[in-house]
Order: sequence, then structure tokens, then C-alpha cells
Amino acid sequence: MSTKVFVNLPTADLERSKAFYTALGCDINPLFTDENAACIVWSDDVFFMVLTREYFGTFTDKQVVDAKSAAQVLVALSRDSREDVDDVLGKGLAAGGIEPRDAQDYGFMYSRDLEDPDGNVLEFLYMDPAAAEQGPETFMAEQGAESA
Repeated sequence: MSTKVFVNLPTADLERSKAFYTALGCDINPLFTDENAACIVWSDDVFFMVLTREYFGTFTDKQVVDAKSAAQVLVALSRDSREDVDDVLGKGLAAGGIEPRDAQDYGFMYSRDLEDPDGNVLEFLYMDPAAAEQGPETFMAEQGAESA
């Protein structure tokens, strides 16, 4: 069995969160969804558990921070192309998300950030497959040599 990744995110409005994430193209697994939580399916191996703030608090003794004013985690999700990054950002913005900073283009990697309505930050990125295999320094050096 491959490793599954479950990211738990607090929300002030579960129905709004479900609408936001389905607008991005995600599915909801009804077997793990109730009035306290929704299981957001990104892929066969990646899931977000969006939990009401109160329910989220039952899983930790720590203070649950307000993601609109404090950062706890940044979740990065790869896409298959720069266009896919732009497409998911467009869907997220149309569904009530905000883009808190300008797109980042590093030559070997392109990324854009999207805040969900609760302030949780999702980073969508595309990395050139050669850069992922070689590492960014080697990739950029080869790109420089090709353009010289």
C-alpha cells in the first residue's frame, strides 16, 4: 500500500469550504464527511480533511490559530504544467479565494499561491521534469549554456 497524505485544515464554515474545494476540481468522499468534517479528495493518495474549528481543536492541545492572521503550514501541490497552475488559480479565485502574492517564476519552477476563504495557503507549482531530476542548479547551468 502506498503512503497516503492527509492534511487537516480548520474552517469557520464547512459548507463554504466544501464548495471552494469542489470548485477547484476536487471530490468529496461522503464516507468520511459529516457535520464536523469533509474529506476532500485531491488524488488517490492526497486528501484534505477540512474540519470545523471546534472539531479540529479536539485533535490537539495547542491553540488553533486563525490562518488569516498567522501561518502554520503552507501546502504545495504540483501540477502538470504552468497552464495547469494558472487554471487552478483561476478556479480558486472565482470560488472566493485570493492570491496573496505575485506568481513566482524561477526559470526551473513556476508557482502561485492561493488562500482559501479561511486563509489556508495552497501553493500550486510546476517544475520542469529535468530540473526535478537534475536539481535546479545543474538545470539552470545547462539552460545558460544552451542560450550562450
